[in-house]
Amino acid sequence: MMMIGSESGLVSAILAFLRSVVPVLLLLAVSRRLWSLRWSAARDKACALPLPEGSMGWPLIGETFHWLFQGSSFHISRREKHGNVFKTHLLGKPVIRVTGAENIRKILLGEHTLVSTQWPQSTRIILGPNTLVNSVSELHKKKRKILAKVFSQAALESYLTRLQDVVKGEISKWCTEAGPVEVYTATRSLTFRIAVRVLLGLKLEERRITHLSKTFEQLMNNLFSLPVDAPLSGLRKGKKARDILHAEMENIIKEKLKKQNTDEYCDAFDYMLSAAKENDYNLTMQELKGYQIPKGWSVMYSIRDTHETSSAYTSPELFDPERFTPDRDESKTSRFSYVPFGGGVRRCIGRELALLMLKTLSVELLATSEWTLATETYPSMQTVPIVHPVNGLHVHFKYRNHSGGRNHRECTHI
Repeated sequence: MMMIGSESGLVSAILAFLRSVVPVLLLLAVSRRLWSLRWSAARDKACALPLPEGSMGWPLIGETFHWLFQGSSFHISRREKHGNVFKTHLLGKPVIRVTGAENIRKILLGEHTLVSTQWPQSTRIILGPNTLVNSVSELHKKKRKILAKVFSQAALESYLTRLQDVVKGEISKWCTEAGPVEVYTATRSLTFRIAVRVLLGLKLEERRITHLSKTFEQLMNNLFSLPVDAPLSGLRKGKKARDILHAEMENIIKEKLKKQNTDEYCDAFDYMLSAAKENDYNLTMQELKGYQIPKGWSVMYSIRDTHETSSAYTSPELFDPERFTPDRDESKTSRFSYVPFGGGVRRCIGRELALLMLKTLSVELLATSEWTLATETYPSMQTVPIVHPVNGLHVHFKYRNHSGGRNHRECTHI
């Protein structure tokens, strides 16, 4: 009898548990189904094309937490399941995620007609409403026209000699710094110093350069933070970094306006001020295949995934610069199979200058120093906010002083 009573009590407990849990599970299932139907109903009934495959996740939150915790694996797993175009719901918005050269081509060339650029709220707040990335329509066109002169062929030719001298000097200084430092931070500091010299014509003391470089890095690291303006939040840190940089830029502009010579220009900023003057513009400080996409939905295109999955390249994940040589078939592929600088009217305005600086830096670094990896294996990579080694890349650099032989100070950058 005692055993029967115990079994009866257990059954009662199980039934009670089921009676309390089952309704909740049914409610969740129904709410998720209604949430999916809500977005399916957003399609244009006059269009025969279907919505892309995919999941809208849970009511209100969508798949936001999956996206935050899984990182790039989120997009990879959905792409493998649903293909290069799929729907989801992230950060309170319905989103169509696309990968592939042809899909990206439609988006990048569809600005002002098919799509309109929209950055995350935190990015818009930190950069400000008057910057180039946040400008649209005629204002965007006018600003690009001004900046086009800065990066024109004539301007780039005038930068080249100065750029070579700057790069040589900065590499010599960088390679002979005492003590190991993180190469991710060190190279960012190096390129920042070069950019300041070439773009703004400034030669600042090391302490100020280090401060500005760290401030700029803080701004970049928080561009895609949650839009929560609270103490110690990413948004608050990004805004603080922006304000510091804006104050520095105001001082630079004041000095430039005092010293500017309309006949001779020595850096990119001079070209920009001249181009703005010519266009009667006063610069301020903040300056899809086979599916339908409902109006108002966001479209998120993936450059990195397109590069990694492009059928145009052999082993796209390998570092193989020779794939771009003229004798390789890969060099003749669609230009939208490899778009590190974007495309269309939103293509990076400084693309040519960036390539010139990268080429000059690479040539001078290889010509003036010897380097070897300090570890046997490559480090794990992190993709947010940009692709970079998680714990740094350990490299030994030895600067070669050609005038005094090859003996010089050796340093390790990590």
